[in-house]
Amino acid sequence: MNAAVAIAVGSLFGWADVLLLRDYNTRVVVLGATLLGMGAGVVGSFTLLRKRALIGDALSHATLPGIATAFLVGSALWGDGKSLPLLLAGGAVSGVMGVGAILLIRRYTRLSEDAALGIVLSVFFGAGVALLGIVQQMPTGHAAGLESFIYGKTAAMLSRDAWLIAGVAAVCVAASLALFKELSLLCFDPGFAASRGYSVGWLDTVLMAMVVITTIVGLQAVGLILMIALLVIPPAAARFWTEDLRTMTRIAAILGGASAFVGATLSATYPKLPSGATIVLTAATAFLLSALFGSKRGVVLRWFRRQAFLRGVAMDHLLRSVYETLEQQRAEQADADGASIARLMALRSWTPAELRRVVHRAERRELVRRDSQGAIRLTARGAVEAERLTRQHRLWEMYLITHAEVAPARVDRGADAIEHVLDPETIRHLESLLDEAAILVPPASPHVIEPGALGEASS
Repeated sequence: MNAAVAIAVGSLFGWADVLLLRDYNTRVVVLGATLLGMGAGVVGSFTLLRKRALIGDALSHATLPGIATAFLVGSALWGDGKSLPLLLAGGAVSGVMGVGAILLIRRYTRLSEDAALGIVLSVFFGAGVALLGIVQQMPTGHAAGLESFIYGKTAAMLSRDAWLIAGVAAVCVAASLALFKELSLLCFDPGFAASRGYSVGWLDTVLMAMVVITTIVGLQAVGLILMIALLVIPPAAARFWTEDLRTMTRIAAILGGASAFVGATLSATYPKLPSGATIVLTAATAFLLSALFGSKRGVVLRWFRRQAFLRGVAMDHLLRSVYETLEQQRAEQADADGASIARLMALRSWTPAELRRVVHRAERRELVRRDSQGAIRLTARGAVEAERLTRQHRLWEMYLITHAEVAPARVDRGADAIEHVLDPETIRHLESLLDEAAILVPPASPHVIEPGALGEASS
């Protein structure tokens, strides 16, 4: 028991040391990774909306031959090719060449962008692996550590690396803020941007430059294979929370920084966890939660909205069915003020359970009530709503028959599909097109209402 308590207390103090950034190395690694995630989230928001998300993937893979070539050149000229500025400069040159190759293939051939990306990614990465094979066979034996550019090595980040990442993140954020309007136009409507006098090519160059420098400085942290995750996952997750680009960039920066912070913290607490992979898995978890519970496009919220819409459609169908049943009974001079369950079942293809559920919901909203014989009667409030729905439905039916040349026998199902989303402005437009619409009460049905003719009912 004492040993277990001691382990728990030690683990707690270990977590506290990491979260409070008391250790210098942990502070450098966590802050550097967090700043990288924030910068990548901002830049990735624009590339995602520009439909250039995989450019970062091709770019990161295209840096490998440049890194290996820079090492070979440095070893031949100075005897040591492991100078970080030299390696990053080589990777930047190679990456720019890769992006240029993609643009040239797209412009001068009929190949699609995904084909160009696949060609450049595979060719450049293959060349890089071949050059790394040559590097590993060099007699000098100083090539150890170059593989960190492939898989990342966040734990080995130095203070100068963190300062470099901070500077790049600051530059990218400043450029994004200064050119926010222009980059927004580029992402959503490049044709309109060109018509307003903006140079689309120059803006594309600026965006690609931000991708290049973000990718290059991130190679040491998560590696060229996983760098694409920081450029794509946080912005993609942010899309589930908002429709506004400015808000999206902020959320992407927060998610990117938080993913890097949590991933680097876990890696620092549990040294056997690879830092780059942990950061990406944390970002993937944030994406999954956003996809499920996002306030704008989340799957769960969309499901609840759809269920609420279907319940509303079923309520509309019930009220209109009761109104039309009473209308038929008055035409038949039947002495009945309610619609029987049997007639409602025959009028629309409800199941008994579906009809019971929708009637129960209508009763709770005080739109209908049941009499002593079990027939469904409209309340005063329900009668007003049923009259409005029936009039709206028949206006749309008459429009389809008059202006769309839909056969009267087939018009009811088509009107059912659209009547629930007609807004008041559309109704006024229909009234201006149809003379019968001057009457406030619902016009007569343009077709014979037969049992089962109203189609399926949604509950």
